[in-house]
Amino acid sequence: MRPIRPAPATSNGGRSRRVSRAVAATGLCAALALTVAGCGPGGDEGAGKPSTAASSPAAGPGGIKIPGDWKDKLKEHGIDLDKWKDGAWRDWKKDDWLREAEDFVNPIIEDLWDPDRMRRAEQPDQPVADPDLGQDQGVTDPAPTPVRASAVAPRYHESVPEAGKVFFDGPEGSMVCSATVVADPANPGRSNMVWTAGHCVHAGKKGGWYRNIAFVPSYNDAGRSSAELKEATREQVAPYGVWWSDWAQTSDQWIAQGGPTGGAGAPFDFAVLHVTPEGGAGKSLEETVGGALPVEFAAPSVGKIAKITATGYPAAAPFDGQRAFQCADRPGRLSLNGTDPVMYRIGCTMTGGSSGGGWVATGRDGKPALVSNTSIGPASAGWLAGPRLGDEAKAVFTAVSGKFRR
Repeated sequence: MRPIRPAPATSNGGRSRRVSRAVAATGLCAALALTVAGCGPGGDEGAGKPSTAASSPAAGPGGIKIPGDWKDKLKEHGIDLDKWKDGAWRDWKKDDWLREAEDFVNPIIEDLWDPDRMRRAEQPDQPVADPDLGQDQGVTDPAPTPVRASAVAPRYHESVPEAGKVFFDGPEGSMVCSATVVADPANPGRSNMVWTAGHCVHAGKKGGWYRNIAFVPSYNDAGRSSAELKEATREQVAPYGVWWSDWAQTSDQWIAQGGPTGGAGAPFDFAVLHVTPEGGAGKSLEETVGGALPVEFAAPSVGKIAKITATGYPAAAPFDGQRAFQCADRPGRLSLNGTDPVMYRIGCTMTGGSSGGGWVATGRDGKPALVSNTSIGPASAGWLAGPRLGDEAKAVFTAVSGKFRR
């Protein structure tokens, strides 16, 4: 099984294919037996790399906003700012990928993610299913009955205000994943944190950070068709703005073991972004969209969760990546090996592009809470699996929150 990959975007656009293929997918959008839920490459190439800098960006050459400490970091890696703004971010050389956490650099390029770039996305590659996935541990439940994904009622801001899409560039082109606004304990009521899949920000063991990572809450809020979106303005496609990641963090396990089919990194296929508005200072993301979901770490075991609802923007057929969908099901267990945490698994027909989308259940306080995210799924698109958020996920979340404590 492979991670559901980000869906690729054709002209300048990007959907990540990894949405729900069986094992956590690498940052690329190719779909495997279980492909990652994100969607894959399109016409433009490049990938945003998570950034560790916490300083607010200042206007740079050519509409690029780069925090002061990033300028030095870019120079350290031989990156010329003028060339970067002129499109050097598309120049992917394997040896030049910034892999480690401290290497994340993601300058804001104003108006890069225009409506056409966001809209145009190709279907993920056809994944190759692995029939033996999870059959050797004795802790994997039978595959669930497929649950038909249902369309979220527009306006999305009223029904799923915390949901949205993550856009980024990789070697194969522009891609897209799904994501969720989450509450920040360090900044109550003013969170700028977003939860998604690790394969939506970093390619795993054979790659590095993606480029031009940005989050669009309530993407296509009115649920317009693909044909209607061809004439849509940026305000209609991104009514609550484009939010660039000024920091991203994923698990060490994903960076070390993640791959196009998820691999050993799938149980740790999660990531946290800190974002800032493209237009500069103003209200926080949480204030802008009107809410943020708390993250429930060490959530109840499978048998104690009555229902999980997964939300995402599936992009592979029969979907086109432009509208939000949901699946709700009682979770089962999926074990990839005997040492890593058991993953949640639900029946769902969402395809690539839904990767990184939030899984919501009733929290300890009786209110909705994020308990996982879409990571992998089979080529047949009958189910999705997501990591159970334990100590590793909490450590990533706490580190990002701590960097931006007011």
